[in-house]
Amino acid sequence: MGGRFLVMGCGGVGGIVAAHLLETGQDVTVVTKNKDIQAAVNARGFQLRGDGPPRVVPGRVLTEVPAGPFDVVLLATQPPEVEEAARSAVASLAGTGSMVCFQNGLCEARVAKIAGDDRTIGAVVAWGAAMPEPGVYDRTAAGGFALGSLSPSPPGVTDERVEELGRALEPIGPVEITKNLLGVRWSKLAINCAVSSLGTLAGDRLGSIMQHRSVRRLALEIMTETVHVARKERVVLEKVSGTLDLDWIALSEDERRGSGRPSLLAKHALLLAVGFRYRRMRSSMLAAIERGRTPAIDFLNGEIVSRGRVHGVPTPANLRVRDAVWSVARKREAASLAFLKSVAAECGC
Repeated sequence: MGGRFLVMGCGGVGGIVAAHLLETGQDVTVVTKNKDIQAAVNARGFQLRGDGPPRVVPGRVLTEVPAGPFDVVLLATQPPEVEEAARSAVASLAGTGSMVCFQNGLCEARVAKIAGDDRTIGAVVAWGAAMPEPGVYDRTAAGGFALGSLSPSPPGVTDERVEELGRALEPIGPVEITKNLLGVRWSKLAINCAVSSLGTLAGDRLGSIMQHRSVRRLALEIMTETVHVARKERVVLEKVSGTLDLDWIALSEDERRGSGRPSLLAKHALLLAVGFRYRRMRSSMLAAIERGRTPAIDFLNGEIVSRGRVHGVPTPANLRVRDAVWSVARKREAASLAFLKSVAAECGC
């Protein structure tokens, strides 16, 4: 993709995206508010691990948004900072340019209020990343992207902006272009409400926590509530990474009442497999809390709770998990497997 890229945020996802774009010869400017990250990258480059052989990609990072115009602004901050990042970059966005949301949750609508529907693209990230120390980037799970516009083109018509963005991101992972961005977003939201939030409460990686039956059951309850709210929103859910069918994962009333049903056992087995596949993945929300940042819980489980109230859909598991994450963030509770299991027990899991 030709043109100029501005990457807002240089954590796990932002750093890996920026480094790959630089490796492929793109014109990339990177901005972070974190001066430790800026100093580390400017001194030693982007240090990449877990994606091929360890290597260093030379690059520079700024702490202020420079004058544009930029053709593409890639928003790679945590969700609580996405609107601030969009507002600070919109004046530098070219008139025909696009802002791209890499965040979990439903951030496109927030960004569209700043940049406009026609200049907002969603990029659903299906891989894992971590920044164990400033300037060091660890790819913790393989995967690619699903890209879509808030204003999708009519059937049979190609959105050249999305197609070009896909070609630029392809070296990072496989790219799927979707006409149903909300369906992909809500399916990923259901997964994140379970995986990211429960990993935050346990203070551990996904592969470890999914070994425990009560944790898997709580994850199923969270995803079931999310699916029920999505249906009220008239969202047609898409399979996550082409395989995870959230409509199937959602528990039936019979499955909620019984513990030995074959279909329920199959769902537990699926979560075990997901835990194994993404066993190295660590919650970015937990990392944010550890760095003293605001957790994204209101953009995940909190989003389900608030929308559930609008539609009259009960969401007790999401509500309890939302409150528990805030307890960890405010240091009223320590993240641990024991704390996670106590939350699961409170939810009847």
